[in-house]
Amino acid sequence: MKRSIKKVAVLGSGVMGSRIACHFAGIGVQVLLLDMVAKGAEESTKPAERNKLVNDALTAAIKSNPSPIFTKDVIKKITTGNFTDNMKEIANVDWIIEVVVERLDIKQLIFTEVEKHRKPGTLVTSNTSGIPIHMMAEGRSNDFKKHFCGSHFFNPPRYLRLLEIIPTPDTDPTIVDFLMHYGDLYLGKTTVLCKDTPAFIANRIGVFSIMSIFHIMQQQNLSIDEIDALTGPIIGRPKSATFRTADVVGIDTLVKVA
Repeated sequence: MKRSIKKVAVLGSGVMGSRIACHFAGIGVQVLLLDMVAKGAEESTKPAERNKLVNDALTAAIKSNPSPIFTKDVIKKITTGNFTDNMKEIANVDWIIEVVVERLDIKQLIFTEVEKHRKPGTLVTSNTSGIPIHMMAEGRSNDFKKHFCGSHFFNPPRYLRLLEIIPTPDTDPTIVDFLMHYGDLYLGKTTVLCKDTPAFIANRIGVFSIMSIFHIMQQQNLSIDEIDALTGPIIGRPKSATFRTADVVGIDTLVKVA
């Protein structure tokens, strides 16, 4: 089967989801970006009120520095909505990317809804930072499992080159080959094939390093500023060093991966 990606659904509009949506829009792909109905708008019939969460997240992403977009025009390729009203629209996409909070139970709830509307053969991937991919596929249909794997982007996805592709034993090898090629050719990534071990490759090493630094910080009674001064460019690492990197990644994500 010759695949082409003309439309992508991104489920979850947080720091990663909104920026992954921008990156796909930047290469000319139509994007459907969904999140929960805004708190307090459950009874509203106005899309602007019900979609406030996803719209605010996308606006914040566009205003962020460094910018996740090439030009302002690419935003026209992103359509927003919510899981309650618009999940049925994933029937018209070629690739569904889950980017919700790092909790297995919530991801499984999302995938249950995905199975109700997804057309057979549609790619489904998760941007999890460390949850074993095979655990998310448990209880899903054979067609879902065949077309499912991990696709782990790094923040900010427009600028960080790494993309980890993590198959399960049930993933069709042709799907893995397609995603590896697509990541390299269209997304501009250094696409790496990973085993389905907790935290995969980069976070398995990186988060171990961060946690080791936290222990040293306590032992040596060092401050946050001292740690970031010692663990940035002076040792050949980015200027975000340790704690600023944790802020970029998200403290909640760091805790869960650790």
